Amino acid sequence: MDINKNGNKKEHRYIPFGIKLMLTYSLFIIIPVLLAGYTANTIFTNSIQERTKEINQGTLVQMKDNINYKLEDMSRISSMLYLDNNLSSYLRHYEEGWVSYEATTKQLLPKIQTTIEAANNKMRLAVYLHNETLPEIYHNYHDNDPLNAEGPLFDLYHIKRIADKPWYLNYPAEQYNVTMQWKQVEGDEKFGHISLLRRLVDTNDPILLEEIGFVRISLRLTDLLESVDSEKIGKGTKIFAMDENRKIMFASGDTEYKPGETFSEEWLADYWVIEEAVPQLNWRLVALVPADIMKKATEKVQLWTILICLACFIVFSFAGLFISRFFSRKVSKIVRVLDSFQEGNFQKSIHFKGKDEFTRISVALNEMGQNIDELIQEVYMTNIKKKEAELESLQAQINPHFLYNTLSSISRLAKFGEIDKLQRMVLDLAKFYRLSLNEGRTVIPVKNELEQIGAYINIQKTKFGDGMNVLFDVDPDVVRFTTVKLILQPFIENALEHAWYGDRINIRITGKLEGELITFQIIDDGIGFHPETLRQLTDPAESLNVGYGIRNVDGRIRLHYGAEYGVSIVSRRGIGTSVNITIPAIRIRHLENGPGSPSHSLRAR
Repeated sequence: MDINKNGNKKEHRYIPFGIKLMLTYSLFIIIPVLLAGYTANTIFTNSIQERTKEINQGTLVQMKDNINYKLEDMSRISSMLYLDNNLSSYLRHYEEGWVSYEATTKQLLPKIQTTIEAANNKMRLAVYLHNETLPEIYHNYHDNDPLNAEGPLFDLYHIKRIADKPWYLNYPAEQYNVTMQWKQVEGDEKFGHISLLRRLVDTNDPILLEEIGFVRISLRLTDLLESVDSEKIGKGTKIFAMDENRKIMFASGDTEYKPGETFSEEWLADYWVIEEAVPQLNWRLVALVPADIMKKATEKVQLWTILICLACFIVFSFAGLFISRFFSRKVSKIVRVLDSFQEGNFQKSIHFKGKDEFTRISVALNEMGQNIDELIQEVYMTNIKKKEAELESLQAQINPHFLYNTLSSISRLAKFGEIDKLQRMVLDLAKFYRLSLNEGRTVIPVKNELEQIGAYINIQKTKFGDGMNVLFDVDPDVVRFTTVKLILQPFIENALEHAWYGDRINIRITGKLEGELITFQIIDDGIGFHPETLRQLTDPAESLNVGYGIRNVDGRIRLHYGAEYGVSIVSRRGIGTSVNITIPAIRIRHLENGPGSPSHSLRAR
């Protein structure tokens, strides 16, 4: 519980454990049951729909097969004329008079009659001959349906009667025993017929395939499409036979669309569409099955699914309510004990019957209540000692690093016999360590930190000469405050080791008092950090491998003053780097706490 401004206890507002348990139970038990019911309903419904579609598709395939059978029967009839070598010989025999009459009556007409009688459907055969020595035999239909005429169901014409007809002129090139065409020509569309068109060729010369006649076999579309019946699929179904231009050639079922109209996509609304191609005619059979034909079949499945899911919902809800209340009572007792612990009362205990997880929790809570105050004190003191040890460790790490580099430089000066420079460097090194040690203090005046930097720069000038230029721009008020020691030197060292961009480098050191903060900046015009290196410096996982000096200074500042202080870096490749160091403004008088003591950082400034 919290304490409000009036000192009264204020209870936390949260969703009780029992309700959370019930909600969780609902999510992981009841909802999956509902989803399972929905899925089962969908699967059963789709199964019924797919099964119905398969049945309807099979019916349409049977209709197509019946059509193909009749088309093949007509092709067979035409082949009786096409492949007859004797007939071909008679048609090529150009003699008038008795010979022509005898060829017609004894050979041609009996062959045609035999062909007609071999057909399984009523048809009319028209043969157009190139041999004009043979007589024409035909009927005058007086604009009536030829298939309704009395007498023989054939006509003999000379080819000149169709020589200028577009359907004859555009007939495709001949391939032996392959080329044939189903088409509505002449009066076919008017009378509802369709014709099989086929050449008669000189089969004695299979290379040239010279045309000697032309055959047209006409039959009624109703006879050809006799098997196309919408009632075979179901009530309300419509079946259309359409050509390649989507023109309706035949319609079955209760439909207002008649042959000759163009099939429209708008008619497909509220229908399932089943299609089958009839390649020989270049047609398609399209069945439109009402979408609600499955409604009654699926309503029963949906009703049973809903009832089963509702029953499961009721049963699981009562079970979930019982379970949630059983466990929530135990959790409530545990919460009351924890509230007591939060208020500082560690004497309250809890006991559960049985041997389950809640019993183990109660035992653990009781033991924790007996020991927690002692543990808190122990952990608190341990953390304080650990923080002091880490601060001293970080402080100790930086001096050996600098000393190693400086001694290496002294060694080089001694090697080359530059005694004056060696002497100056040794004196500056002694001054640097005198200020650095500072009687073992971790916190020193800013003035001492600046003197340390001065000594360090003198050491480096002995090493680099005029190649480096350092400018100080420090607010005089800053020297009245304190700082953790050695926070500037590592960045100057880093710039001198890694930032050279040519033969010269310029470094500017600034210090400003900004309210209750002191901000130092080390700015150089060097090569700058690579973007990837800069990213790694800010990445907790990768910063362990780069930027030792930066991490060292930042860690010491944060350990001493807090996480809101520390180091930030801005750098651009080829332009330079700006290091910003922020510490609190703490006056020098607080150093009286003693060498190395961090406790002054917790005092008022």
